[in-house]
Formats: sequence, structure tokens, C-alpha cells
Amino acid sequence: MRPLSESTPMRLVLSLTALTLATLPLPAVASSCAEQIGTIARRLDSAGAVQVAGLQAGHTLRTGSPRGVTAARLDAPSDPDTVSTADHVVIARTLILRAGEEDRRGDKRACENTMTEAKGMIGALP
Repeated sequence: MRPLSESTPMRLVLSLTALTLATLPLPAVASSCAEQIGTIARRLDSAGAVQVAGLQAGHTLRTGSPRGVTAARLDAPSDPDTVSTADHVVIARTLILRAGEEDRRGDKRACENTMTEAKGMIGALP
């Protein structure tokens, strides 16, 4: 029989600690796609989006974002293809709903691809 070394009790404690931590329930964490969905949904209820597409039924105007710009830019965007339109905002809202479904199914790649498409549709809001 082999004698116990001084480090054996420490190894046992570490092993038991690791085993205990592995069996504890983890807190629910929002996926990065869910965070993107929330961010873009808030952006679509911003003053700029309402200026482009009007206030949509069931949505409220969001103001007072701590990261929002304080004044709208008056110059034209450097890429004219990024100008927001009401039709593009409606399409982006539909894409956000689709991304939410993909996220709930756990299809992270599809969700991220859909969110990239939605962001492109939104373009540069005033």
C-alpha cells in the first residue's frame, strides 16, 4: 500500500470542488444573437427609424439612450446604398422576428446571418 503524500488531501479537495461545481445549475445567459436582436429592435424604435418609417403599431418611441448621438447628421451618407427607407425598415423587422426564431431553435449561425442581413436593410438611420 502506498503512503499518502501531503498533496493528496489537496488533490482530493480540488477534485471534490470541481465535481460540486460541475453539478450546479448554471445561470441562464443570453446568447450573443439575442443581445443583437434586442439592440436592433431598440434601434428600430429610435427617433431616426420613426422619422424614416413612422411609428409602427405596437411599438413605442425609445429615447434617452446613453450611447445615442445627440444630433442627427445633416450630410449625406458616404455610401448612398445605406440610406434607410420605410420598406427596408419593415423588412428588417421581419428579419428580426426570423432571427428570434432561429435563436430559440439554437441555430446560432443562421441567427447571426439573419441579423447581418437585417442590419444591412436598416442602413444608416438619421
